Amino acid sequence: MAVRTVFFDVGETLVDETRAWGAAADAAGIPRLTFFGVLGGLAARGEQHRRVYEILGVPPGSSPDYVSDDFYPDAFPCLVELRRRGFRLGIAGNQPGAAESFLREAGLDVDWIGSSASWGVEKPSPEFFARILSTAGCDAAELAYVGDRVDNDVVPAADAGFVAVFLRRGPWGFLQAEWPEVSRAHVSLDSLVDLPQALADV
Repeated sequence: MAVRTVFFDVGETLVDETRAWGAAADAAGIPRLTFFGVLGGLAARGEQHRRVYEILGVPPGSSPDYVSDDFYPDAFPCLVELRRRGFRLGIAGNQPGAAESFLREAGLDVDWIGSSASWGVEKPSPEFFARILSTAGCDAAELAYVGDRVDNDVVPAADAGFVAVFLRRGPWGFLQAEWPEVSRAHVSLDSLVDLPQALADV
């Protein structure tokens, strides 16, 4: 059964979070090297990234705000090419409500935008992926989920019967690329430029 619908994660999949996390470190009064080091340690241990605030002893912060320049250069071209090929497109990740507003205002040509904040459930919960499936209204085998994390994206997407696409970039992507569970991915990529053809070949 061919894939006709593609859902994307947000952070480190469509959006480069480097600038945003740097701004979060500055706002917390934490040296950027320290902040990024702790964040990387959490990535290596497969822990929730929001724990960075708890570990560094600063008041809990929300996920950093994004701006239009944060999109990876391959994000828009990939979406445009997938749409040209007739795919239905969605975006859904572990994000606050503000990220949904940002994505809507960015002018992305997608059919659906969702977040853990508005859905009331987070990855890697099976309920999150069930929500994607009910939103798309298709068979699981016709849906691909693209993300940079093996634990939050690849494994639960594969468990849900989706075509799991692993994008090796960002701290989680590079660290988790060495995990044995990466074999659960049906497709592994280093760039979204290669996604349209990779899905055609599945």
